[in-house]
Amino acid sequence: MLPNNGVIVGDDAFPLKTYLMKPYPGANLAYDEKIYNYRLSRAKRISENGFGILVSQFRVFQKPIVRNVTTVDKIVRTSCALHNWLTNNAMGTYLPRSSVDIEDIDRGEIIPGSWR
Repeated sequence: MLPNNGVIVGDDAFPLKTYLMKPYPGANLAYDEKIYNYRLSRAKRISENGFGILVSQFRVFQKPIVRNVTTVDKIVRTSCALHNWLTNNAMGTYLPRSSVDIEDIDRGEIIPGSWR
């Protein structure tokens, strides 16, 4: 179901698969492995922000969606399109800056968004 060369970002709990990117385990990692884990963590955080925002803005995602797969696909696509439209046209009222996680690069920390 993934597009060509598409992958899923996961964590240590998932088994190693060709279509799954997961972090290197352990504490004694090479520099390149630490960089990979950091960037993978950032990618995962972006996805979590996206899902968190959708859940906080659209009640349909707050519980299991008991519909057929085609309908669920339409609900997800419509919600994403509506979110994108609102982000572009009603940013000040729809999604304040404090809603999403922000990375403070100088201090090396993440400031959680209000959706959490």
